[in-house]
Amino acid sequence: MSNAVTLELGSDGILVATMDLPGRPMNVVGDTLMEGINTAVDKLADANVKGMILTSGKADFCAGGDLDRMSKWTKPEEPFEGSMAMKAVLRKMELQGKPVVAAINGHALGGGLEIALACHARIAIDSPKLKLGQPEVKLGLLPGGGGTQRLLRLVGLQQAMQICAEGNDIAPAKAKDMGIVTELAKDRDDMLAKARAWIAANPKAKAPWDQPKFKIPGGDSRSPGVVQMLAIAPSIASAKTYGNYPAVRHIMSCLFEGGLLDFDSACMVESRYFAACVMSPEARNMIGTLWYQLNAIKKGASRPSAPAKSTVKKLGILGAGMMGGGIAYVSAKVGIAVVLLDTTQEAADKGKAYSQGLLDKAIKKGRSTTEKRDALLGKIKATTSYDDLQGCDLVIEAVFEDRAIKADVTAKAEKQIAASATFASNTSTLPITGLAKASARPKNFIGLHFFSPVDKMPLVEIIVGKDTSDDTLAKGFDYVLQIGKTPIVVNDSRGFYTSRVFGTYITEGIAMLKEGVHPRSIEVAGLQAGMPMPPLALQDEVSLSLSLHVQEQTRKDLAAEGKTWPEHPGSSVVRQMCEIGRIGKKAGKGFYDWGQGDDGKGKQLWPELTKMYPPKPEQPEQRELIDRLMFAQANEAARCYEEKVLRSVADGNIGSIFGWGFAPFQGGALQFINAYGPKKFVGRARELAKKYGARFEPAGVVVKMAEEAKGFAD
Repeated sequence: MSNAVTLELGSDGILVATMDLPGRPMNVVGDTLMEGINTAVDKLADANVKGMILTSGKADFCAGGDLDRMSKWTKPEEPFEGSMAMKAVLRKMELQGKPVVAAINGHALGGGLEIALACHARIAIDSPKLKLGQPEVKLGLLPGGGGTQRLLRLVGLQQAMQICAEGNDIAPAKAKDMGIVTELAKDRDDMLAKARAWIAANPKAKAPWDQPKFKIPGGDSRSPGVVQMLAIAPSIASAKTYGNYPAVRHIMSCLFEGGLLDFDSACMVESRYFAACVMSPEARNMIGTLWYQLNAIKKGASRPSAPAKSTVKKLGILGAGMMGGGIAYVSAKVGIAVVLLDTTQEAADKGKAYSQGLLDKAIKKGRSTTEKRDALLGKIKATTSYDDLQGCDLVIEAVFEDRAIKADVTAKAEKQIAASATFASNTSTLPITGLAKASARPKNFIGLHFFSPVDKMPLVEIIVGKDTSDDTLAKGFDYVLQIGKTPIVVNDSRGFYTSRVFGTYITEGIAMLKEGVHPRSIEVAGLQAGMPMPPLALQDEVSLSLSLHVQEQTRKDLAAEGKTWPEHPGSSVVRQMCEIGRIGKKAGKGFYDWGQGDDGKGKQLWPELTKMYPPKPEQPEQRELIDRLMFAQANEAARCYEEKVLRSVADGNIGSIFGWGFAPFQGGALQFINAYGPKKFVGRARELAKKYGARFEPAGVVVKMAEEAKGFAD
């Protein structure tokens, strides 16, 4: 008998089965847990047992499938049989003739929600922190425990497709409105009381799909309205994914075929598609990076082990622009007192108003309250006085990318803060070691590179300068986790890791334009590659004038070192566009003519662009363009690893996905090389180098890996 589920029979005849998987912080679906549930279900045959409450002894209900187990599967028979075995237990629970209620005390995600869906009712604590959902698609998978089929029959095809294909979290109240949750409870005691009441009121409960004359809400796959929706759904999915995410296609197939079959046959179909997902390279890439490597980072793999964990109580921010305002918001949101400083009170107030704007939008959408807004705003002090920085544990400089300005604010701030306080620069390109020369305590100086918009972007790149101490690194790492962001740690270098590699994607797209590739083909290639935005549009977002400024600054810096800047073929285009005033989105014109509003709706490629850079009569194949965009990034990431700018493979992969949106299905910039095969990568890179220049010559570390039949690994 498994000890993963403890059983307690009450005087009312209700069996409470509590999932509490030994040796795990969360319950995960695997043989041990399912054996425990199966034993509990067998107890229902006892005439003294009237029903069962299935709940959790841990903080969460159940986190989902055991990925450690999945990662060991090498044959499609294994995930198929594993999926069917889970379904057999859940179906047995569903059909045994007595009511079973899921008492959902915490997150029920993936396989956890599937277990709950197999119960006859679901009572969930109404907490904003509790999440329900089927997030498997975010790891290249689909629900393998009957989730697609139970949701189809519970909420209809359209909502089931949205839940499974998007993988977003669902709040308890919304889940109740959708029909996924039966009742909401105030707390654990209320949850259990309502579960007992439901069992008493429904002694012969059956799942809706096991009742006579059951019909799928909204109609099955033959219904005219559903047929119409299914006719356009694949094209919508293709437009969003460009076929890069087979799990989305498999989910749609599961739901379509499931809507034509009886429940048990549909579940078998789901298991077949589940096996196809598990064995796909996309799932392998995504699980390896977005689960194992991401969790390793969050657990502190890149953090020095010696210093004790720290928290920031008071934060100073120098510069109240968009970045400074965003940093203020995410910091105040977790309870940190923030001093937001700028040269004028008007500018400081404007930076604070950024937080108010976000909060007002949240209130309108019902996601916040005026009380919460006012409490958060009360933690942000907008000021022009450096005296207000006294008592700050951490100061972050977020002023314009100019060394003189940064040096000035650094010196002024350090006069006010304690000798033990940490000073950080939010620079995106300027080497930290050079900026630290303006500091009287370079050991306490570090880079904290945020991404715009700060409130949405999940990554912070931590840059370690030549003199940065381990204690300072640990404090920076802890702060990033404190504000709910994901940290990667890199060594100091011009452009660091993210800006340096991200830039190759944009500049390669611009180089294609100069060569005579049609701009529309360039943009489509970026999307087909799996990038969130095409290169020319992204350059507009970043701003051509900023890129030109960085180019000129880099040229000057290298000249001062007696070095020559190797100009990229795309650099002259940026200069030319700036000369005619087309500096990007902020001016409403760049490679695109931008529509009204921040969402960029209505933007279109500038009609004169093809006159300025005429397309050649013979255009290259899209595969060639995609390879150039991807190889430019992956090869530069490999160089960063070779030069020890990157400290780990995990930092490289996570940084590329979370930092600039490198195609998630590839598993990150370094995993792209692993999956492509180092030997094959070297061959293709050399082909591209012959055609387009030395920038494509494969990094030495990849050449060595190809020779030794190895790949990137920590």
